[in-house]
Amino acid sequence: MTTDSRAIVQAAWRAFASHDAEQIAAFFTADAEWLAPAGNATAVALDAPSHMIGNQAITHFLAHEFSRLFVSDVAVDFHGFYVDGDRVIVEETMSARLANGNAYRNDYCFIFELRDGLIHRVREYMDTARGHRDVFGGDTAADVIETEDLSIR
Repeated sequence: MTTDSRAIVQAAWRAFASHDAEQIAAFFTADAEWLAPAGNATAVALDAPSHMIGNQAITHFLAHEFSRLFVSDVAVDFHGFYVDGDRVIVEETMSARLANGNAYRNDYCFIFELRDGLIHRVREYMDTARGHRDVFGGDTAADVIETEDLSIR
């Protein structure tokens, strides 16, 4: 495996897309962590944790659980990979067709922290309101605010 941080993270994304557990597991430390916002739509829809701990938990999610929600037409448009030593920041937009038939499109920022050439921690950021709207339908917080009576009493 290469020691170039950008190349490691780019190769990891190719492994994630394969949904092959053996390929995915090779990129994470045994004690790796993946942290996403609590209550994000993916975690809620799959009844999955937003903070995964350990190579096995992360690998299982990416190899098996992810495709239960994002069932087809999964595409990632990368906007940038920014490297500072063992830290790689990835900006992207992901789109897909969901299990319920809804279209999904959301912007993400991932911060990958590497240790000894392996991914040790991932911090994931996304538009959580947009994710909930795409996954579950209904109003976003902004839609609710626009329709509420905001008069001062």
